[in-house]
Amino acid sequence: MDIDARIERRQRLRSDGRLATDDEWLSPVEHINDPVARGSVVERLLDLLDPAFDGELPADSCLYGPKGAGKSAVVSALFDRLSAVTHRSNATIHTSTRVAETRLPRFVYIDGRAANTRFSLYRNLLDGLIAETVPRQGVGTDWILERLTAALEDEETGIVAAVDHLGESGTKTVEWLLQTVKPLPGVACLTVSRERPTPSVGIDNARVFGIEAYQQHVLRDILMTRASGGLPGEGIDHERAKMIAEWAEGDAHDALAALLSATDIATADGRTRLRTADITAGIEAVPRPAVSLSEIVSLPANKQAVLRALVDIDAESRESVTTAAAAIAANGALTLSVDTVERFLYQLANASIIQRVPHRQTTGKGRPPSRVEFRFPARAFARLYDAQNGSSDA
Repeated sequence: MDIDARIERRQRLRSDGRLATDDEWLSPVEHINDPVARGSVVERLLDLLDPAFDGELPADSCLYGPKGAGKSAVVSALFDRLSAVTHRSNATIHTSTRVAETRLPRFVYIDGRAANTRFSLYRNLLDGLIAETVPRQGVGTDWILERLTAALEDEETGIVAAVDHLGESGTKTVEWLLQTVKPLPGVACLTVSRERPTPSVGIDNARVFGIEAYQQHVLRDILMTRASGGLPGEGIDHERAKMIAEWAEGDAHDALAALLSATDIATADGRTRLRTADITAGIEAVPRPAVSLSEIVSLPANKQAVLRALVDIDAESRESVTTAAAAIAANGALTLSVDTVERFLYQLANASIIQRVPHRQTTGKGRPPSRVEFRFPARAFARLYDAQNGSSDA
């Protein structure tokens, strides 16, 4: 952060004295350009991708590690930079051994949540190869595959695709991904998942790379780096950042969700610095284990709207799915029927995004009544949702 940015940050107070934040810095969904303390991971990935700098396709490889370990942050930032190099004509590679004009493969980052069918995967690959707009509907898988195959044949050096979030809720497995792209000419994959792929995927150990959770002091530094961009002045000190880092146990997602929740609490109370009580409340606002907010914001808009309305209703209205659906439909903000809202809530419960906790005593037939609890950081989601949809005054 340069001097001008530091000065601007210290001036970033509202006229009413409340915190004026940059939530992109505090959001667990957003990734900064230079992930903190992951230089060795970047180097290892570059080693695996090294043949690309000679204009050749690298072998398939797999990166795995726990939630919140920075996998998406590192891979998305790296492929963003590599993609920028790809789009320069006659890209020149300068290293101690190379000074040559080399045509590189295309580099494409794909969120596995948006590529969980053959059609959507092929469409994302094609979109990374051609300048024209690729249809999202109105055409079949065979049509997309035909165009993709033709584009790959025209692209002399092929494409390297990083496919993230594999093996998570709503996504396909690493094995499915590699089997699906195997028949395609000129495609190499870097798969990203939480679990180590099984040997059956056909990738040897040299190309399977594990990443560990952040160490506590590194996670504290990540929080301070994010806070330096997202909060004015000294919005949080090292001791309070350490509180979050100790609680989060290496999970950067949960740590940032707690920081954003604490910031929302301080903002609502009109304060300019985070207190210990804010940090404690912010931590309590994040369930453990927590569903990633990136999974929540990838849901269809109508389901996100239902979740946002669910956050606002009181605990009494969440005593059952039926009462929750009635309260959400009654507020008039959504143009959905009670039946539709109830169906969405059951679907979200089946996906473990919310949880139905049965009451101790139940009577009658059918589904037993059960209160609705959040399995994701609800306060942080509400703040991000409101900012995205223009309904927040924070």
